[in-house]
Amino acid sequence: MPHIKNALIRFRIIDKMLRNKYRPFPSKKELREACEESLYGSISGEHICDSTIEKDLFNMKMEHDAPIKYSKRERGYFYENPDYSINDIPLTEDELHSIKYAVDTLHQFKDAPFFKEFGNAIDKIVDRISVGASENEINQFIQFESATSIGGNEYLPLLLEAIQRKKQVWFLYTSYIKAEEKPRKVSPLYLKEYRNRWYLISYDGNQKDIRTYALDRIDSPKILEEDETFYPGDFDAENYFKHSMGITSYKGKSNKITIKANRVASRYIKSQPIHESQEIKDETKDFTLFQLTLLISEELIRTILSYGSEIEIVEPDELRNVIQERISGMNKLYKLN
Repeated sequence: MPHIKNALIRFRIIDKMLRNKYRPFPSKKELREACEESLYGSISGEHICDSTIEKDLFNMKMEHDAPIKYSKRERGYFYENPDYSINDIPLTEDELHSIKYAVDTLHQFKDAPFFKEFGNAIDKIVDRISVGASENEINQFIQFESATSIGGNEYLPLLLEAIQRKKQVWFLYTSYIKAEEKPRKVSPLYLKEYRNRWYLISYDGNQKDIRTYALDRIDSPKILEEDETFYPGDFDAENYFKHSMGITSYKGKSNKITIKANRVASRYIKSQPIHESQEIKDETKDFTLFQLTLLISEELIRTILSYGSEIEIVEPDELRNVIQERISGMNKLYKLN
């Protein structure tokens, strides 16, 4: 089983490298080193040899119809069909057994500090693998939550590299408000996921401020090797997002927010806290008072409105007034008295 498992992992690594448009035409040596580094943390050739990669490429062609070709001009491998991916091929029984083996191992460590933030993701994988039936059989009886990819995730490796190397990046960006594509040149600082979307937190040297960009609205990014990079010396991601919801944050004073929730809403809010700062200040049989320390943001406002008349903002007045304005606008839209 370990030999089969390692081969399947190598297939995925090779597939990823052949689809990497930022580093096209990987050589046999580069494929071997990438596989060996991922599996053994070394590139010496002691664990994986060139002949192993040759067999892998052959087996990918024969078993998965992978359109792998070799370019003499570029001295590297590529997919003849650029849209092909081995990830689109249904998992074989061997692959399912291999994944289950890996998941069972990973699940033992899901409560360890390093894996804490991935706990939910690990649990979802365990649930899916534990069902054990074929996909067609499962779909008749159970539906797992899924998120539709809206694009931009393919830029994660490039942006992460720019952050690690402290290099500026250039890209085209389309804002929701103006719907115009404009060039941007920024110093990337941090990548953050929120509700299945990825965002780049960056420093704009021209505006002398931190800006956030959604990856699904970024196009044609590239690392600027020669340009001088500017970074705010005091940027700390943990403190930057400490009192915010989602990806919205700014320099300002956080607010003590008190929410009064009825009996039913209280149960939901207890089981799924609005924010990690949430505390219970008072509780009766009819309602619960929750207190949070947050910046007032669009994400917070939309979350509050999603509860409708089940919750009330007690304080601060600033947030209460915003909610009143939104409700007034809804009244006009639906022509309510």
